[in-house]
Amino acid sequence: MNSAGGDHGPQHVGVLVPWANTVVEAELHRVTGSGVAWHYSRLVPESRTTGLDKRFLTGMLSAVPGALAQLAALPLRRAYLACTSAAFMYPELARQAGDAVSISLVSAFDAIMAALSELSASRIVLFTPYPDEVTAAEAAAFNTAGVIVTAWSCLGLDDGYDTITGRQVKELIRSVSRAAIDEADAIMLSCTGWPTFDLIPELRQGLGKPVISSNLAIGLHALTEKEANAD
Repeated sequence: MNSAGGDHGPQHVGVLVPWANTVVEAELHRVTGSGVAWHYSRLVPESRTTGLDKRFLTGMLSAVPGALAQLAALPLRRAYLACTSAAFMYPELARQAGDAVSISLVSAFDAIMAALSELSASRIVLFTPYPDEVTAAEAAAFNTAGVIVTAWSCLGLDDGYDTITGRQVKELIRSVSRAAIDEADAIMLSCTGWPTFDLIPELRQGLGKPVISSNLAIGLHALTEKEANAD
């Protein structure tokens, strides 16, 4: 075994976090416990903005190599791009960012697709805090990837995701018909920046469906990779 992972110690994993995101660090360790040691680096866009628009998202993708350089001395097998929207809004730029670095770069959207595959979930209801046009783009990305979105709903926000309350999330979920939820195999809470981890058990029980969040998907992906590399 080497120090990057295995049964006798945590797997060391990098995480590239949007510079104003306060939720990723609070949730990931709760998914994996001591099985993964998370090492964080901030993605600072050249615009120094935080609103969800093109210059912010493309600026974060441009910042990937520099953010990973901060982690270069660590024994990492992979790093996670902890911004769901950057990967599906600008997939070619996200791919280029991964090609430009020396370790495996897994986006939050990649981790979500892996989690849905593990659940054999090919139909989802999608909930986001994003503006309408961004949520529609994510629904289209899921459809392109072979996952049917039976319905979607969003809060229509371009910033301030860490202030979203559990009550707002529950009201958002109630905005979608029960028929659409019944038709789905899983419920998707997309975005690493809104605090949803504590809601998942209650939502799972109330809706009778698996519930996946972006941060939960990243954590589960890291645990799966740790098990796969245990030998």
